[in-house]
Amino acid sequence: MNTQHKTSAFLSIDEIANHIRAGQLTSEQMVMQYIERTQRLDKQLHAYIDVYSDEALNTARLRDQQAQRGKWLGALHGIPVAIKDLFDIQGKPTTGGSKAIPARHPQTDATVISRLKAAGAIILGKTHTVEYAFGGWGTNEAMGTPWNPWDMTTHRIPGGSSSGSAVAVAAGMAAAAMGSDTGGSVRIPAGLCNLVGLKPTAGLISRHGLIELCPTHDTVGPITRTVKDCALLLDIISGPDTLDPYTCQAPVRQLANDLDMNPTGLRVWVLPDAERQYVDMDVLEIYDTALEKLQQLGMQLIDKPLPNSLADAMQLGGALMSAEGYAKLGGYFEQPNDLFDPHVKRRILLGRQTSVAHYLDLLKQRMFAISAMQAAMRDIDLCVFPTNAISAIPVNEVDELATPLSRLGRFVNLLNLCSLAVPAGFSKAGLPVSIQFIGSALQEPRILQAGHAYQQATTWHQQYPSGLDDTH
Repeated sequence: MNTQHKTSAFLSIDEIANHIRAGQLTSEQMVMQYIERTQRLDKQLHAYIDVYSDEALNTARLRDQQAQRGKWLGALHGIPVAIKDLFDIQGKPTTGGSKAIPARHPQTDATVISRLKAAGAIILGKTHTVEYAFGGWGTNEAMGTPWNPWDMTTHRIPGGSSSGSAVAVAAGMAAAAMGSDTGGSVRIPAGLCNLVGLKPTAGLISRHGLIELCPTHDTVGPITRTVKDCALLLDIISGPDTLDPYTCQAPVRQLANDLDMNPTGLRVWVLPDAERQYVDMDVLEIYDTALEKLQQLGMQLIDKPLPNSLADAMQLGGALMSAEGYAKLGGYFEQPNDLFDPHVKRRILLGRQTSVAHYLDLLKQRMFAISAMQAAMRDIDLCVFPTNAISAIPVNEVDELATPLSRLGRFVNLLNLCSLAVPAGFSKAGLPVSIQFIGSALQEPRILQAGHAYQQATTWHQQYPSGLDDTH
């Protein structure tokens, strides 16, 4: 890892914005730096499916001209961001990480994209994803698997499905990125790449213009360097959208400037002993150290069993994901086409075995599970669990039938909780390990404040991958 003074490629959104407003940096300089790094590094890292160099530079120059005239569009004025290739961008193809199905060519932006642009953001390009976002390892046999930049000698998993988005930010090729989270797809790669990732409450952020996989579980979330950056992006992209009826009751909140709080007395539910056996010892050691830090900050640790095991949540959530994935995409995957990722195809086609009666029963089971978790969380403020049960393994060791990366993430989507992944340390092999702050529905303010307090008391997020400047 690199502990030296960071270059501007690793600045947070907040830092970049301050430098731009102070005249110490220009948007054009930032975009040029990210493009140069992408041209140099992405042959190996494979984060981007496409980079919009000319458009990004032209927009950056426009943002600089506007700044010189004192016209600031918003909190993201001149900030370059990357977008997962599930979101529609006007005039750009949306492939969903698939070569088997023709890309769609949208005439309008997804709501998230339009809100980013309205706040002054610059879209750098689209990033790789697991095919149709159905996988936690970050692998994609058809389009290629991004390379986790924390080991430049061994091709390790980036985590998925928002694989390219996390790699782009971790390698200093974007200031932040947008992802989606159906069973951990923002938090898993954020955790494996030493970044912050937010899975919000369903219905808080519009999914209009997003390729859906599992409507009961799908959420949109940012991947950033800091908790404050995550809160800033959430402020911009969340809220009601007439094009997405799921957001009709979404609150309008401004959280980024209200993160400082005294965490003393917060009641924190820790990972029960029954679940610890499924987590690597390396991860558990770092997790336990993080819990000690939370205690030092004044938080009260609570140990009690979950109302339903994480294994049960995995099974129920997986069944719903396959059923809804087949309903959305099964017609494509039934076609004889060798270009499909075979592992994604297997997961999708499992859903054709789900009858309507069985699906309705799955939804009923989900409601019972949500109710049980709500009751269990009445006497606590938040949960703090590891984000992932393992650190990043080599791609050639991946078992696509195993799901260790989903074990600690999928239950959050199933139960419509919100969760924030935050860097917490490094394994003995020097690979990132993360913890997640989990709250009840719409408790984003609490988990962001708690995560911010932890991040302010640690320096893990200030570490950057080494070996990037001499990679060819």
